[in-house]
Amino acid sequence: MHNMTDTSSSASSNRIAIGNTEPEVKVKARGVHVFYGATEAIKGVDIDIYARSVTAFIGPSGCGKSTFLRCINRMNDTIPVCRVTGEILIDDENVYDPRVDPVVLRAKVGMVFQKPNPFPKSVFENVSYGLRLRGINNKTELAERVEKALRGAAIWDEVKDRLNDSALALSGGQMQRVCISRALATEPEILLFDEPTSALDPIATAKIEELITELRQRVTVLIVTHNMQQAARVSDFTAFMYLGELVEVDATSKIFTNPAKKATEDYITGRYG
Repeated sequence: MHNMTDTSSSASSNRIAIGNTEPEVKVKARGVHVFYGATEAIKGVDIDIYARSVTAFIGPSGCGKSTFLRCINRMNDTIPVCRVTGEILIDDENVYDPRVDPVVLRAKVGMVFQKPNPFPKSVFENVSYGLRLRGINNKTELAERVEKALRGAAIWDEVKDRLNDSALALSGGQMQRVCISRALATEPEILLFDEPTSALDPIATAKIEELITELRQRVTVLIVTHNMQQAARVSDFTAFMYLGELVEVDATSKIFTNPAKKATEDYITGRYG
C-alpha cells in the first residue's frame, strides 16, 4: 500500500505555516478500481493526499491520471459505461456513499480542465454560476463573492471593468483564470487541475503555476500534468502512474532525485512515455 508515511517529515516541512507536526490527510483512496465497460483503467489505487499541499500526478498518456482525478468529484458518474469500486474518503466520508449529493460534492471539490471552458456568458455570470446554483441571489453578496473569487485567481485587476463582457472575449490564460475563479467561488476545500496549462503560452502558464503555489495555503490541490518540470516546480508530492497502477508516491524532491522504483526513474529520465 502506498501511504506516504515515510514522507511525513518532509510533508510537514513543506507546510510550516500550518504549524502541524503531523500533516493532515484530506483525501484517502483505498482499493480504487475504474472500469470502462470490460476495460480496467485503474487497478487498485491506494493513496493519501495531504491537506493544504499540492500533489502532482505524472505518467504517460492513458495511464489513468485524469480518470483517477475525476473519481474524486465523481465526474466519472457522467460516463454511462464507467464503473468505480473501492473507497475515496474526504475527511473520512466516502464520496461514493449513496447519501452524498454529487452537486454538493462538486462545490467542495472544484475542477479546472485542460482547455479553458468558460460558459458563453459574461465574466460575472461565469463566476457566480455555482453560487446561484446554491441559491445565492442577493446582488450585494454575489458581487462580493465574485470579486473575492476573481482576486483569489489573480485576475480581478484585468477584468474588473469587463465583468459584463463575454468571458469568451478574453485571452486563453485569462479564460483559464476565470474558470479557476468559477471553481473558487463556491469556496472549495479541494481543487482538481487536469492539465490546466497544456493549451496556454509560457507567460500564462507561469501565472497559473504561481497561482497554484498560492492556493495551497488555503486548499488541497491535485494536478495532473504531462510536464515534469511543472510537477517539480509546483508540487509537494508526486505520484507516478503507469498502465492504471500507482507505481510510487513520495515527496516531490525525492521522486525527482532518488525514486524508489526503477519504472519511475525510467519515466523521469525519458526512457519511456
